[in-house]
Amino acid sequence: MKKATDPRHLSRILALQYLFSKDFGHGIEGIVDFNTKDLTVLDEIDKYDKQLFNSLTDGVREKQTQIDQTITQFAPQWPISQMKLVDLQILRMSIYEGFLEKITPPKVAIDEAIELAKEFGDESSSKFVNGVLGAIYDIHKENEQD
Repeated sequence: MKKATDPRHLSRILALQYLFSKDFGHGIEGIVDFNTKDLTVLDEIDKYDKQLFNSLTDGVREKQTQIDQTITQFAPQWPISQMKLVDLQILRMSIYEGFLEKITPPKVAIDEAIELAKEFGDESSSKFVNGVLGAIYDIHKENEQD
């Protein structure tokens, strides 16, 4: 079982907050733009996996179009523009980490996404995230068997 102080988990928390802050205030004047140092101070995080953080933040931004196409395919009833931003960022990170770049096994990326959704989303976030990622995983698993 992972600890709350696990550097990789803390990296995912920071990445989620960083990506959320970049998209939340996009184009709005006067919105605070958080950087990594600000977030580590706010969250009281001393040690995190900088490589994972950078990979997630850079990779999600670079491959956002491809990731969003996957989300649209597996959650057609929820247009990207209508998703809760926190749920969307969690999905983006998990798809990038577990399916595109395979930084961690898909099941680990899904478990982490569910934990983040429980921590930062609302009552339905973890079920929504689990449902979308579970559908992606099922297809991924089928494709590996072919």
